[in-house]
Amino acid sequence: QVQLEESGGGLVQAGGSLRLSCAASGLTFSGYAMGWFRQAPGKEREFVAGISRSAGTILYADSVKGRFAISRDNAKNTIYLRMNNLKPEDTAVYYCAADGGVRPPSSAAVYDYWGQGTQVTVSS
Repeated sequence: QVQLEESGGGLVQAGGSLRLSCAASGLTFSGYAMGWFRQAPGKEREFVAGISRSAGTILYADSVKGRFAISRDNAKNTIYLRMNNLKPEDTAVYYCAADGGVRPPSSAAVYDYWGQGTQVTVSS
């Protein structure tokens, strides 16, 4: 049974930082591209960042470029999302997802597995 478990969310003031983690189990982690998505109330789930199996390809949404950094540790079956200079518009539930392809897709519909999400709230 595949499980993705996010952690690290919370309440932070604008300009602050958080680091999200996503621990995977039940799959050959190094064989999956991974992604972070977010969903704010009343909005569609949107792509935030993605990383290929070996971290050779990393993609970011324009809205987070220069502020967020995705990484992975295949020995720990974990991906991370370092979020700096957070803004109120970053407030959302953040999800990690796994896809069996080589490159990380930006479309949520393509991903095979999803975590339950972790809430990030940025106050102004």
